[in-house]
Amino acid sequence: MAMTWEQVTVDASDPVRLGRWWAEALDWVVVNPSPDEFEIQPAPGVTPGMIFVRVPEGKRAKNRMHIDLRPDGVRDSEVARLLMLGATRVNVGQNGAGRPPWTVLADPEGNEFCVLGLRTD
Repeated sequence: MAMTWEQVTVDASDPVRLGRWWAEALDWVVVNPSPDEFEIQPAPGVTPGMIFVRVPEGKRAKNRMHIDLRPDGVRDSEVARLLMLGATRVNVGQNGAGRPPWTVLADPEGNEFCVLGLRTD
């Protein structure tokens, strides 16, 4: 039996605000504007999508999973665009010797994600 990846669930203190940020960042569409379960997809009916759900006030813990994004163009241009939208740079130890082929950012609620460089294989 096969399975289909439906969506990624993201805990949020403000699901609408965070969901709209990710929709803008990914150029996706809102398919459910509910304030408690705000859902976005690449296009209506296209999965996987992302759903943003309200969490109890004060819940803060390190992500055990994060999203890697691979831009169609130059990584630095996409990083600059995401920073203008409100992302922040995060140092998780990747800033050692040399320049890694990814950039670690956080969305407006602190959820970490990576912007990868061009695929070389």
